[in-house]
Amino acid sequence: MSVTAAVAREKGAPLVIEELELDELRSNEVRVRMVGSGICHTDAVARDGIYPVPLPAVFGHEGSGVVEAVGSEVFTVEVGDHVVLGPAYCGKCTSCRAGEPMYCQFAFEEMFGCQRRDGTTGFSKDGERVGSHFFGQSSFASHANVVENSVIVVDKDAPLELLGPLGCGLNTGAGAVLNEMRPQPGTSIAVFGTGAVGFGALMAAAAASCTTIVGVDIHDSRLELARELGATHTVNSKTQNLHEELDRITGGQGLNFALDTTAVPAVISSAAEALGKRGELVAVGAAAPGTEVSFEVGNSLLKGWTFKTVIEGSSVPQLFIPRLVELWKQGRFPFDKLVQTYSLDDINQGFEDSASGSVIKPVLVY
Repeated sequence: MSVTAAVAREKGAPLVIEELELDELRSNEVRVRMVGSGICHTDAVARDGIYPVPLPAVFGHEGSGVVEAVGSEVFTVEVGDHVVLGPAYCGKCTSCRAGEPMYCQFAFEEMFGCQRRDGTTGFSKDGERVGSHFFGQSSFASHANVVENSVIVVDKDAPLELLGPLGCGLNTGAGAVLNEMRPQPGTSIAVFGTGAVGFGALMAAAAASCTTIVGVDIHDSRLELARELGATHTVNSKTQNLHEELDRITGGQGLNFALDTTAVPAVISSAAEALGKRGELVAVGAAAPGTEVSFEVGNSLLKGWTFKTVIEGSSVPQLFIPRLVELWKQGRFPFDKLVQTYSLDDINQGFEDSASGSVIKPVLVY
């Protein structure tokens, strides 16, 4: 069938809207008519070649839509289901079978390979292969054949066109807090970088009853929204002394938890310095391969602190994303306040607005 898609053809270049051919559905796939798709920083990372992704390809990994067909081996999804699309994973390796699919041993191939496991692609144009199955889905297209493991069924009374960012950015931030940190009520947390991932973390911290929730950024407009969506304190690290402010906010005790979404080494080091005894620092930002961070380990040895990297919120998407939808329905995870919508034709403007910081979460509405 013929579909409309945004195609990445050259490294770092704007995406091109083209008509492509979508091939036949495989037995382990679900055909989805896209209703919405978030634009994520990871899409820009792939477009710009920071991660080695074959071109031409269709990106997009925060899709939401309606199921139009299912393969013969698919039993968890039905035609007509409303679905959010999350990261792909093999489902058979040791990590997947241990309940940690976001740490799949074949994660890079499943997410960034831009082809099926047999080497075929779902998209083509006049005989030319066009990469598909980005994160198992390639949601920058009007329709896609999506691997079953990427498909999460959600309630039909939720705003389907806005739900896509739950598949990656919001899943990452909220999951890092709720699945990995698991903060006790009354604890303190600072979130460094209040983009979509950071806001997911702030809202999750509020839902978890953290009582000191600090948003750190250099944009006052984002910090103002952070206070509206759960932050008890904010710090503009460009105009204020970060460590003096955090010391004042925590009464000299340091933070119980810190989350870095920026992938900036200096910021990660500062977050580590702000931890208190037995504090925990989690990094979720998409750093370029080879990025290194320096930590002081002499005086800080007495803190007994922890550093870890986390991918996709350490979640099982089929379980966690419906929980986020339920929190939204209760008014405890108002992610819709982060969204600005665009048409597919305006996708490159969405990328620009996200990069400039003028929009927190651009979402394409088909």
